[in-house]
Amino acid sequence: MTLHPLDQPFVLAGTTYQSRLLVGTGKYRDMAETRDAIEASGAEIVTVAVRRTNIGQNPDEPNLLDVISPDRYTILPNTAGCHTAEEAVRTCRLARELLDGHNLVKLEILADDKTLFPDVVQTLKAARTLVDEGFDVMVYTSDDPIIARELEAIGCVAVMPLAGLIGSGLGICNPYNLKIILEEARIPVLVDAGVGTASDATIAMEMGCAAVLMNSAIAHAQQPVLMAQAMRHAVLAGRQAYLAGRMPKRLYATASSPMQGLI
Repeated sequence: MTLHPLDQPFVLAGTTYQSRLLVGTGKYRDMAETRDAIEASGAEIVTVAVRRTNIGQNPDEPNLLDVISPDRYTILPNTAGCHTAEEAVRTCRLARELLDGHNLVKLEILADDKTLFPDVVQTLKAARTLVDEGFDVMVYTSDDPIIARELEAIGCVAVMPLAGLIGSGLGICNPYNLKIILEEARIPVLVDAGVGTASDATIAMEMGCAAVLMNSAIAHAQQPVLMAQAMRHAVLAGRQAYLAGRMPKRLYATASSPMQGLI
């Protein structure tokens, strides 16, 4: 894909990517559907829940990396299922060992199993440790601009505020907080969680997000591969609309053609 002259490259931890859509690997019917949907999405970064998915730690079980090759995709191990900083740090260390020194990780620490809302206290604690240990930390967080600011100060490479609760499909529930985060951040801001359909992804990109990460919106669609294609186009359309700059909203109509020189 050729970069538009108005655009800037999408860079994470020193690596440039063409796609601004990141996708997960959970909740699909089987590995074949996982492979086909991810391929259709055009994503280059694929996130994997290390505690729930075999990427080599269980040699007698099917290995996801057999269908999602690290030679083709950037594997983004995440700490889904962790509830403490200690669990998350241990999971990232395991992922680095399994992936031959890979440092890019998604930090996700959940406060409870009902809302899957991030525990920001534990998240801040784990982020400090992981950054000190040389990890490139992309971090799932609340839509609190102050927490996002602190995570950037710690040294995270990207902040990923939720749009809505994980798996809810509610879209962007609080665009105003997200707008503040986008205005203040000097690192990439990615919407993570809550996307339900293509228009949600487009809105996130039109607001100026660097990228969107999703899993349930694709995997829970009636036709996951088709939805993956839709999301691919949605993210691209949203980015182009953001760069183009939308027309101002007006209370009253404005004629599309000139009023002067009417016959």
